[in-house]
Amino acid sequence: MMKLISAAIVISAFAAPAFAAEPIEGTWKRSNGTLIQYSGSGDKFCGTVLNNEYKGKSIGCMSGKGADYKGTVNKLDEGKTYSGKAHVEGKTMTLSGCALGGLICKSESLARQ
Repeated sequence: MMKLISAAIVISAFAAPAFAAEPIEGTWKRSNGTLIQYSGSGDKFCGTVLNNEYKGKSIGCMSGKGADYKGTVNKLDEGKTYSGKAHVEGKTMTLSGCALGGLICKSESLARQ
């Protein structure tokens, strides 16, 4: 019986990380109160606005794992798409949109909800 319990503990310890969500997944709040939901599968995660003026609109998709992601950021008020990156640290995500090959970037911090 002890061998069976020990085997179950070992299996669950290795299986848990495979099902863990990526740090970018979840709901994030901008400083203006806009909520953005990032979800996806594999290494592609897309953001959707949950409230306010642009509710239901995509803000772009990111690929990556762990703390760092790269992809696109849609600036909805301008109707433009920029190269983007995101860095997740704890309950904060820094989201950046860049132009001119990354020479000019604008970043903002979002808080995990």
